Amino acid sequence: MNNKQDIRFQQLQQWLQNFVTDKNYSLVPASSDASFRRYFRLRQNDSSQIIMDSPPEHEDNHAFIKVATLLEQYGLNVPHIYQQDTHSGFLILSDLGSTPYLSQLSATTADALYKKAIDSLIKLQKIPGNHQQLPTYDSALLYREMRLFDEWFLQKHLQLTPPDWLASIYDFLVNNALTQPQVIVHRDFHSRNLMYLQHQPPGIIDFQDAVIGAISYDLASLLRDVYIHWPQAEQKKWVSYYIEQAQQHDLLSAEQALLFPRWFDLMGLQRHLKILGIFCRLNYRDNKPNYMNDLALTLKYVYQVCKSYPELQNLYQYLIEQPKIMAIK
Repeated sequence: MNNKQDIRFQQLQQWLQNFVTDKNYSLVPASSDASFRRYFRLRQNDSSQIIMDSPPEHEDNHAFIKVATLLEQYGLNVPHIYQQDTHSGFLILSDLGSTPYLSQLSATTADALYKKAIDSLIKLQKIPGNHQQLPTYDSALLYREMRLFDEWFLQKHLQLTPPDWLASIYDFLVNNALTQPQVIVHRDFHSRNLMYLQHQPPGIIDFQDAVIGAISYDLASLLRDVYIHWPQAEQKKWVSYYIEQAQQHDLLSAEQALLFPRWFDLMGLQRHLKILGIFCRLNYRDNKPNYMNDLALTLKYVYQVCKSYPELQNLYQYLIEQPKIMAIK
């Protein structure tokens, strides 16, 4: 811990005295993520809860509370909020365990686990989004995300000048996102943010950035996960399962179901361009270098989609002609 974290930890312990009933309680680190948030596991009276330390100057705790309440109201398996102090940025949450999907996924478990995750995604997407005051995943946000690829991946990481024609690629990807049905989007629905719980739907965490956006986004996050890769045949099987469920729940028409694989590919590309920028920003700005290990898989997804669409041939040729990019393994 640095000095600032030490002070916050002392403040957190002081705040917890209002709620701790077992003098022999323990408080140990549970996890941290790509944000400024930290999590601790509180054990007392033979039970455990998660303590979230989320500095309000860096994190939108009101958004976390709003989205958690909404998802819980509609039956999603999200942490219940027991106590909150939004001024200080401290929350006490129910404990969804310490077993992320990523640690449980294998060739033998993947089919059942992904179908469970897709079932939860359908439930999320059925929440009536037009009545909730969530931000929209509009063109400004989509463009801003892709410019992270320019600024942090090409310029900062590789010292390359972004080509002018990238703007037309971005226009193409933004149009793809905005012409899809718009639903609630988690924005990070993947194997590190889904918790494995035996005999229960997956626990869903890290949902505070939820928006109203493209219906294909969260499935692309799940099946084109930058932390684990599956053969295309498996991906297609799970996309088909999603389409079948989405049609049954009136989320997709027959015509939209035919368009969905294209939506899925192009939405995944927009997300992966953003992620290439974010991983480099985490490294250079936030001193979190471990994410650089995931650049290679992220690029693999980018190549896969780019070479499949005539509209993306410029980008594909550009990427494979850059020795600095091809050296990322």
